Amino acid sequence: MRHLTIGELARGAGTKVETVRFYEKIGLIPAPARTAGNYRAYGPQHLNRLSFVRRSRDLGFSLDQVRAMLDLADERDRSCEAIDAIAREHLIEVERKIADLEALRRELGSIVNQCHSGTVAECRIIEALSPPPGAG
Repeated sequence: MRHLTIGELARGAGTKVETVRFYEKIGLIPAPARTAGNYRAYGPQHLNRLSFVRRSRDLGFSLDQVRAMLDLADERDRSCEAIDAIAREHLIEVERKIADLEALRRELGSIVNQCHSGTVAECRIIEALSPPPGAG
């Protein structure tokens, strides 16, 4: 079996070499064997794990959540209830962020819709963003 270099591993998972080194340093992917020339020699298990980490991060899971899911995934016969709980907790957080962003969109839309392209002295956007007189 041919080993992957760190560059091949990074390309295979769609990430950067620096990211591979970081995940290795913090223990999300195990340290690989070394070649006679002291180069890292990664295998398919590294690519699978790195791909899992990258996909999890793309979905917004924190490093701690990814670590917890990886630890649980290593116990193949265990119930997936704990992984479900992590995913559900993350989904609740995503939904909260979406609600916050929708409120932000409404507020910004309201401010922008008040703009009538006059002078800066009449600008409703500047007025809305400025503190009230006497504040500060």
